[in-house]
Amino acid sequence: MTFLPYTSLRQPSALPGFGLALGFTLAALSLVVLIPLAALVLRAASIGPAEFLRIATDPRTLAALRLSFGTALVAALINTVFGLLIAWVLVRYRFPGRRIIDAAVDLPFALPTAVAGIAMAAIYAPNGPIGSIAQSLGFKIAYTPLGIVVALVFIGLPFVVRTVQPILEEVESDIEEAAALLGASRLRSVFQVVLPHVYPALLTGFALAFARGVGEYGSVIFIAGNIPLVSEIAPLLIVIKLEEFDYGGATVIATLMLAIAFAMLFLINAIQGWSRTKHGNV
Repeated sequence: MTFLPYTSLRQPSALPGFGLALGFTLAALSLVVLIPLAALVLRAASIGPAEFLRIATDPRTLAALRLSFGTALVAALINTVFGLLIAWVLVRYRFPGRRIIDAAVDLPFALPTAVAGIAMAAIYAPNGPIGSIAQSLGFKIAYTPLGIVVALVFIGLPFVVRTVQPILEEVESDIEEAAALLGASRLRSVFQVVLPHVYPALLTGFALAFARGVGEYGSVIFIAGNIPLVSEIAPLLIVIKLEEFDYGGATVIATLMLAIAFAMLFLINAIQGWSRTKHGNV
């Protein structure tokens, strides 16, 4: 039996230090991500299958998981549409105040999430300037799942904009002009000429916004209302379990969130890889 030499297992490169760099990478990844997650899964498994199943199928747990992932998915879809639109405006047009709008996109990155949550709760509460208008129309924003979606849209928007914006800047406007000269309408040029180049980045932005929304805590608890089975998110339920010294219950819920999030992100990455291959962006 013959064995391939170690160097043949990787692509040749003129850059030295592959082994050392890979070692540091694996060590950092293990210390920061793999070991804590493995400890979480082991702690959840230690309570036994029967207790794990009881906590996992508890109506309060299922409602919290459904709310967290459902609102994160809706907010990520909204951010995908409006994030693409904002990135398009910032790249394709020059207008007064453009730099201010461009800087404002990054505000959710710099603003503490608790501050954002308090501000949104004050605005969208039934006695707030926007919440009072919604109240007069017969619906509520704050202290409902709709309020959670609003908060997640706020904190997730920059991920889509900043992911798509550099790709749009690389797409030359000449190809749009060429499509117009060949008789394509403006809408057809956007969907058949521009968007194929942006699809992978748009999916990446969607995945980042979705992942950020699933684990968001600070900006949500102030506007959610935190009513069990109605507006209680899974991260809050984990905190409640920890405050009650129910570490097993907290780790079970956290493990379920980890498994569902990993499965969804794996699916998104598979779609993204397929999109890159289809549109020649490998």
